[in-house]
Amino acid sequence: MDIATLLGVVVGFALVAGAIFMGGSVGDFINIPGAMIVFGGSGAAIFVTFPLEEVAFAIASVVKVFASRRTKIPEVVNTMVRIAEISRREGLVALENIKTESPLLKKACQLIADNADPDIIHDTLKIEILSMKRRQNIAIAVFNRLGAVAPAFGMIGTLIGLVQMLAHLDDPSTIGPAMAIALLTTFYGALLANLLFLPMAGKLKARTLQEEVQLNIIFEGAKCILENNNPRLVYEKLSSFISPEDRKDVRR
Repeated sequence: MDIATLLGVVVGFALVAGAIFMGGSVGDFINIPGAMIVFGGSGAAIFVTFPLEEVAFAIASVVKVFASRRTKIPEVVNTMVRIAEISRREGLVALENIKTESPLLKKACQLIADNADPDIIHDTLKIEILSMKRRQNIAIAVFNRLGAVAPAFGMIGTLIGLVQMLAHLDDPSTIGPAMAIALLTTFYGALLANLLFLPMAGKLKARTLQEEVQLNIIFEGAKCILENNNPRLVYEKLSSFISPEDRKDVRR
């Protein structure tokens, strides 16, 4: 599990809730109609903007961000070096039996075992990279849009509350509570946008960039194995993807 993502969301909401609790009654910040406007309006706007399958994919991407462990770049380099060692010791055909959870790595091993032309590997992995980025950009766009519409619907809720307040100006005692309720929808929208939706879009973008680097490492490693089949040369080439201070974690 990605602890940083979970910790950030939990701590962020906890600190906001703690500040609310320390400053007064939590009940003052609970407004069902306002929540309906922000959550319902934002959800409706997203379904109008994106097809259902794209929204479903964005939700699934969030689950993946929380549930999946981030693969470190040195681990990918180590994997490619081990594959080079196997291919040198047992031959390229042995790579057909490599066990891995990465479909792309499995495909790369199969292409190496088939002694495919490096241009074919390049084209195949390039298509995989473009497809991955296209899919992830959909999820990023969904959450960026949520980050934009949530505050907007918060303001709409505030305007609705102000209209209802102005309609009862004959009773001055209701002005203060009505104004507080009107402002809550703006609070809901701003909180969701800045603590959940926009950070989630940023995390998905970071994951996309990381996955792109991993796919490029796999491609360069596969190409190097086909060209010279030397684990040492594979390491020297792929270590360029790693910062100098992290190279100690890579097998030589």
